[in-house]
Amino acid sequence: MNRATFALAFGLAWPLTSAALELGTPPEFRDRDPERVKLGQLLFYDPILSGNQEVSCGTCHHPRFGTSDGLALSLGDGASGLGPDRVADPDNLPEERIPRNAPGLWNLGASEFTVFFHDGRLEVDPTQPNGIRTPLGADMTTGFQSALSAQAMFPVLSPDEMAGHYSENDVSQAVRLGLLSQEGGAWDIIAARVAEIPEYADAFARIAPDQGVTFTDIANVIADFMAHEWRADNSPFDRAMRGEEPLAPEAQAGMDLFYGKAGCASCHSGWLQTDHGFHAIAMPQIGPGKVARFEDHARDDGRLRVTGDPADAFAFRTPSLRNVTLTAPYGHAGAYATLEEVVRHHLDPVGSLMRYQLDPTALPDLAGAEDDRILQSQAEMAAIAAANVLEPVSLSDAEVAALLAFLAALEDPAKRLGVPETVPSGLPVDQ
Repeated sequence: MNRATFALAFGLAWPLTSAALELGTPPEFRDRDPERVKLGQLLFYDPILSGNQEVSCGTCHHPRFGTSDGLALSLGDGASGLGPDRVADPDNLPEERIPRNAPGLWNLGASEFTVFFHDGRLEVDPTQPNGIRTPLGADMTTGFQSALSAQAMFPVLSPDEMAGHYSENDVSQAVRLGLLSQEGGAWDIIAARVAEIPEYADAFARIAPDQGVTFTDIANVIADFMAHEWRADNSPFDRAMRGEEPLAPEAQAGMDLFYGKAGCASCHSGWLQTDHGFHAIAMPQIGPGKVARFEDHARDDGRLRVTGDPADAFAFRTPSLRNVTLTAPYGHAGAYATLEEVVRHHLDPVGSLMRYQLDPTALPDLAGAEDDRILQSQAEMAAIAAANVLEPVSLSDAEVAALLAFLAALEDPAKRLGVPETVPSGLPVDQ
């Protein structure tokens, strides 16, 4: 396929550059119905979906912080404030920190995104109910229109994210009793709340007549909003690849390093700079770790917890680097506060792991969590190091600066609907 045919097929400017052709198929997005998008926007920012009606999706995924929250590890239910100003409520402390960094939401509406969460525990799988493999297994509700809509609704089942603690509310009590997707379970309780609000009931009646309000309806319109709102494919990099304007010289030098000597594209490949795979790169472990309630360690085994394959130990999903300049901190546990720090980690992963020191301001104070700050076990540190798959790379300070300039050229804030002033529930909106 020549450049003109390639560009025409994907609706791109012509002529595409040679570098663009080497990136493979451009990301594909489908149009979303504006009425569904608007409804999804309201629900995304409405705390009505949380057990105590105090936390919305936007609490931990806010545009002010690049669709993350600016924290290494979030505080959901049991805290107040937004972003780095969020603090635990001393009268209703979270049971623990959320164990993984809140990821950015950029370009998740692209068809190539079929795997979600840092460990990929939710992904497209034709053999599973509704074609999606999730932690609920055979109990997974059908009706989700995509893996994106399914993943958006799992945080409402997490006590420390959105559900709240046992017996605090009807949702959290259902969760602790194991009543999740079943009839009368947590998802049904939330859907009933939404249906009781006339503005929401009327809106769903317009888009899905004679159906009522189901939990999957809620999830599907939130996914439509996310896909529309945070499509970011008009960065300086995109415009350069379309032949519209060249990259700045330092950014071009960084791109040459990224796809060449630095080896970044071995994992961060394609137009959106991700292979959607899982790799162990010796990232430092901070916080409580991703553990079951009965486990007493503070590590995060990553993909291993999903597959059970020892080869997946400490491997995490390759994030897309679009708008990476906006989504600090970095790593599955938010261990690195700056983009330069995490870039330099990639140059010497094991050495960086062994030298790592946690910034004491990285995690909001949480009484009773003093021991969850940084993994101390030498044996577990050695295991993380042994799983690393990256070879050291030697780059000068000038070359690191060029890489950072290229990463900045991937930025497209893509402002569209923004944060609504009010939501139909009348609950406060995080601005």
